[in-house]
Amino acid sequence: MGLAIVFGLFALGLAVGAPVAFAVGLAAVGGFLYEGLPLFVAFQRILSGISVFSLLAIPFFIFAGELMLHGGISQRLVRLASAAVGRVRGGLGVVNVTSSMLFGGISGSAVADTSALGSILIPVMKEKGYDADYAVNVTVTSSVAGVVIPPSHNMILYAVAAGGGLSITKLFMAGIVPGILMCGLLALAAYLVAVKRGYQGERFPGWQALAISFAAALPGLLTAVIIVGGVLSGVLTVTESGAFGAIYAIVVTALVYRELRWASFKQAVYQSVRTTALVMILVGCASAFSYLLALYSVPELLSNTLLGITDNPLAILLMLNLILLALGMIMDMAALILICTPIFLPIAAQFGMDPIQFGIMMMMNLGLGLCTPPVGACLFVGSVVGKIKIEQTVRTIWPFYLALFAALMLVTYVPALSMALPNMLE
Repeated sequence: MGLAIVFGLFALGLAVGAPVAFAVGLAAVGGFLYEGLPLFVAFQRILSGISVFSLLAIPFFIFAGELMLHGGISQRLVRLASAAVGRVRGGLGVVNVTSSMLFGGISGSAVADTSALGSILIPVMKEKGYDADYAVNVTVTSSVAGVVIPPSHNMILYAVAAGGGLSITKLFMAGIVPGILMCGLLALAAYLVAVKRGYQGERFPGWQALAISFAAALPGLLTAVIIVGGVLSGVLTVTESGAFGAIYAIVVTALVYRELRWASFKQAVYQSVRTTALVMILVGCASAFSYLLALYSVPELLSNTLLGITDNPLAILLMLNLILLALGMIMDMAALILICTPIFLPIAAQFGMDPIQFGIMMMMNLGLGLCTPPVGACLFVGSVVGKIKIEQTVRTIWPFYLALFAALMLVTYVPALSMALPNMLE
């Protein structure tokens, strides 16, 4: 009965349009009241959930990403990608994927990727004769690179939700190969669709132009080197690397590129504070919610249910993926990480999956949810930028969904793809 009340209140909160964090908090408070537990215990769980040192890195990553969005880094990455791979058939589609891989590895945000690169590339692609749906499809699906390729603040949320014992350095390393694999399959899909539709490639500008584009983009690319390299080398903690990355982003965008104006700086600060506040409220409420999930033995109940269907590890992992895909279509990514990790991680571990591998699988899975209706944030942003209806976008996006799903299945069933680099640290 208590479990029904908790999930009922959560569903009610979502149904009336309340923010996910408030819906989670409402469900948690309802569960505590039903069990007769003092409410101060709920507030203690909320405070303990946000009193985690590694969470300090999140506002720094978000701020650095906002600065890059407003400071001219994305334009230079697009020029570099265009000079390098634009000559391929349907070149701007491949350029779009390559730019997302580069920008996603700096900003760590799929929505920022869609907004920044979409506003640059989608109008150019339409002007060059590419169909609007193709331009939006490529932009939306390739933005998932931002949640897989490090640095990604969602990986920090996962590490906290998993109990705080996971190495964020290993999580960052684990995302590199799957992120590149995913972008490679998306580039292949973009190429095949471009060939089918008869799109042509761009003229190769020459090696000198490529070198100039690389030199112009290098200061921006070094942001990722500072953030990720500082963590992987052990010189900086995740929080310190995020702080240095934000400082370096200010220096590059304001003094090197000279494109960060006072108005855009204030906008970056405002968006960073707003996003950080939303994340922290969600983390705190999800901590109280997770306490109730453990109290009601939800992971054990779900595990027994799945085992009642089959005890085949391959089938169990497929069902976990399908459940996460379904949830990702109707809920926010950060909320799902915080709610689903305590439920699904023990089940995956029971069948031999490493928590690091499960984390990357979850990032890719929920990242796909950002591109799917009815609540995919990247899908909405891309459709608005491309000035087409979501229905038009979804009608022709299936080749790119297949590419993402293929990458997800490879990461799920081939542990070496995500575990080879982290194991090198041991």
